[in-house]
Amino acid sequence: MTPYSPEVEQAMATFYGSLREKDRRRYAAVEAAKLGSGGLAYLSRLLGIDSHTIRRGEADLKNLPDVPPERVRKKGVDENGS
Repeated sequence: MTPYSPEVEQAMATFYGSLREKDRRRYAAVEAAKLGSGGLAYLSRLLGIDSHTIRRGEADLKNLPDVPPERVRKKGVDENGS
Protein backbone atom coordinates (compact mmCIF):
# COMPACT_ATOMS: atom_id res chain seq x y z
CA MET A 1 0.00 0.00 0.00
CA THR A 2 1.30 3.42 -0.97
CA PRO A 3 0.38 6.20 1.48
CA TYR A 4 -1.05 9.47 0.25
CA SER A 5 1.02 12.65 0.05
CA PRO A 6 0.99 14.95 3.10
CA GLU A 7 -1.21 17.42 1.17
CA VAL A 8 -3.81 14.76 0.40
CA GLU A 9 -3.67 13.46 3.98
CA GLN A 10 -4.35 16.98 5.26
CA ALA A 11 -7.27 17.43 2.85
CA MET A 12 -8.71 14.06 3.87
CA ALA A 13 -8.42 14.84 7.57
CA THR A 14 -10.04 18.25 7.09
CA PHE A 15 -12.89 16.80 5.03
CA TYR A 16 -13.32 13.95 7.52
CA GLY A 17 -13.65 16.46 10.34
CA SER A 18 -16.45 18.26 8.52
CA LEU A 19 -18.65 15.16 8.28
CA ARG A 20 -21.30 13.79 10.63
CA GLU A 21 -20.33 10.69 12.62
CA LYS A 22 -22.14 8.21 10.35
CA ASP A 23 -20.64 9.78 7.23
CA ARG A 24 -17.17 9.79 8.82
CA ARG A 25 -17.07 6.05 9.28
CA ARG A 26 -18.49 5.45 5.81
CA TYR A 27 -15.91 7.77 4.24
CA ALA A 28 -13.10 6.02 6.14
CA ALA A 29 -14.42 2.64 4.97
CA VAL A 30 -14.46 3.73 1.33
CA GLU A 31 -10.93 5.10 1.55
CA ALA A 32 -9.66 1.95 3.30
CA ALA A 33 -11.21 -0.20 0.57
CA LYS A 34 -9.52 1.89 -2.13
CA LEU A 35 -6.14 1.34 -0.51
CA GLY A 36 -6.50 -2.41 -0.11
CA SER A 37 -4.17 -4.36 2.19
CA GLY A 38 -2.95 -2.14 5.02
CA GLY A 39 -5.49 0.56 4.22
CA LEU A 40 -7.57 0.05 7.33
CA ALA A 41 -4.60 0.48 9.69
CA TYR A 42 -3.30 3.45 7.71
CA LEU A 43 -6.68 5.24 7.75
CA SER A 44 -7.13 4.45 11.43
CA ARG A 45 -3.82 6.22 12.19
CA LEU A 46 -4.38 9.06 9.72
CA LEU A 47 -7.86 9.93 10.91
CA GLY A 48 -7.36 9.01 14.55
CA ILE A 49 -10.19 6.50 14.67
CA ASP A 50 -10.49 2.92 15.86
CA SER A 51 -10.33 0.20 13.21
CA HIS A 52 -13.65 -1.14 14.59
CA THR A 53 -15.24 2.17 13.56
CA ILE A 54 -14.04 1.65 9.99
CA ARG A 55 -15.40 -1.90 10.04
CA ARG A 56 -18.75 -0.52 11.18
CA GLY A 57 -18.59 1.88 8.22
CA GLU A 58 -18.04 -1.10 5.92
CA ALA A 59 -21.17 -2.73 7.34
CA ASP A 60 -23.09 0.55 6.92
CA LEU A 61 -22.14 0.67 3.24
CA LYS A 62 -23.50 -2.83 2.64
CA ASN A 63 -26.92 -1.77 3.94
CA LEU A 64 -27.49 1.62 2.31
CA PRO A 65 -31.03 2.35 1.11
CA ASP A 66 -31.60 2.88 -2.58
CA VAL A 67 -31.40 6.55 -3.49
CA PRO A 68 -33.66 7.75 -6.29
CA PRO A 69 -31.93 9.74 -9.04
CA GLU A 70 -32.12 13.49 -8.50
CA ARG A 71 -33.53 15.86 -11.04
CA VAL A 72 -31.00 18.33 -12.44
CA ARG A 73 -33.59 20.86 -13.59
CA LYS A 74 -36.90 21.87 -12.18
CA LYS A 75 -39.79 20.21 -13.92
CA GLY A 76 -40.98 22.27 -16.89
CA VAL A 77 -37.77 24.32 -17.27
CA ASP A 78 -35.99 24.04 -20.62
CA GLU A 79 -32.29 24.60 -21.37
CA ASN A 80 -32.79 28.38 -21.58
CA GLY A 81 -34.32 28.54 -18.11
CA SER A 82 -37.82 29.36 -19.33
